[in-house]
Amino acid sequence: MAQGYRRELGIFSATMLIAGSMIGSGVYIVGADIVRTGHTGSFLLWAWVLTGLMTVVGALNYGELAGLFPRAGGQYAYLREIYGPLTGFLYGWTFFTVIECGTIAAVAVGFGKYLGAFLPWVSETRWLVGPLHVPALQATREIAVGPYDLGLTSARFAGIAMILLLSLLNAYGVKMGARIQNLFTVAKIGSLAALILLGLTLRPGSPPDPAPFVPAAPGPPLSLLVLLLVVQTGSLFSADAWNSITFIAGEVKEPRRTIPLSLLIGTVLVCTLYVLANAAYLKVLGPTGIATAPGDRVGSLALRALFGPVGELAMAGAILWSMFGCQNGLVLSGARVYQAMAEDGLFLPPAARLNARGVPAFALGVQALWASALTLSGSYGQLLDYVIFAALLFYSLTVGGVLILRLRRPDLDRPVRVPLYPALPLLYLAGALAIMGALLLHRPAVTWPGLAIVLAGIPLYFVIRPRRANPEVQE
Repeated sequence: MAQGYRRELGIFSATMLIAGSMIGSGVYIVGADIVRTGHTGSFLLWAWVLTGLMTVVGALNYGELAGLFPRAGGQYAYLREIYGPLTGFLYGWTFFTVIECGTIAAVAVGFGKYLGAFLPWVSETRWLVGPLHVPALQATREIAVGPYDLGLTSARFAGIAMILLLSLLNAYGVKMGARIQNLFTVAKIGSLAALILLGLTLRPGSPPDPAPFVPAAPGPPLSLLVLLLVVQTGSLFSADAWNSITFIAGEVKEPRRTIPLSLLIGTVLVCTLYVLANAAYLKVLGPTGIATAPGDRVGSLALRALFGPVGELAMAGAILWSMFGCQNGLVLSGARVYQAMAEDGLFLPPAARLNARGVPAFALGVQALWASALTLSGSYGQLLDYVIFAALLFYSLTVGGVLILRLRRPDLDRPVRVPLYPALPLLYLAGALAIMGALLLHRPAVTWPGLAIVLAGIPLYFVIRPRRANPEVQE
């Protein structure tokens, strides 16, 4: 544990951090693309069931590792301990450059777009600085980098303001960040539950068409299983960030018990809500209504169908609240990874220091600056697409570490053990490898660039690596 961290978070705050980091805007949007891919309502529900299964099984495996290594840094620390400093650094490098800061940037711009429903001046088309258009670079016939519109819009300005505000508030201590997280998460769980209840019990003014969605120009036929795997790029990562609690293990009370329990409760809660929300969308809109929702805003369209324009505006407000809480969880947890890396000599040295309130303030600042830069670049969306494959790779390596440590170090004290071992680790690995294989074959544009980002960290590691080897596994 980093010297100076204060163990102040209990089971409720830990669970709210997980749920709040998971619930952003994805559950209100990605259903449209899933239905356009699979065409039917049953396909939509099965896609979310698979997402829930993968997420909960992954969380159960992380629970065992959290009991073994209850220290700040979470997944970075696990990978470093199991595979060595290079693998840990490659995760941390990708986490900083794209996964965490890219997600923060994407949420920030999404926040600005939805804010425009209340403040018309806030728009992605209202340029304050720029734009500077950078045309697409065609790397191969199937992979293009760009195009980008660089500059500052009023929507991006609002998003950057949110990043800076939350970074400043979280610099005042983990208790402050947890209070914000608890408030926003309880409210957005309540709003999502209300959407589910209203959608499942009320009848829309116009009955939805229950027939399958028929695309205008169907693509090449793929098997149902392959389609289910491919669409996980949307649903699986709408349920991502459940591992955020592991990053702040140094600030959790009784982490060996609290973190595994909060991982189970948080992921089961959110994934259940996600399946029920999509069932409500189907009842209100039907497959065609979901697939053709303007701007893919399925949640807004569902409430509009029930309550008219007032319902749509209420949904926009609920999504804004949801994104603010999601952003707080990302800002709070991400900086702890860079602090752990800096302690190992693998990040900017000042990031290793904690301020008087026991918070890695410098790491928070660096994270805010890079996330803001990605927001200005307009490249956040494509960067997130690129990293999907890489993120799954690191999840697989981490879950595989459960198997490796059971063989290599059976003597370690394991206060929590993954149930049904080795079935659950193997089940997760089978699912993740199947998804990665489907993406390699059918979505090369979002796989090979992700690998390139990861591999770019290898030469950087050999430039900055510390002279002393990685610390040995600690019991």
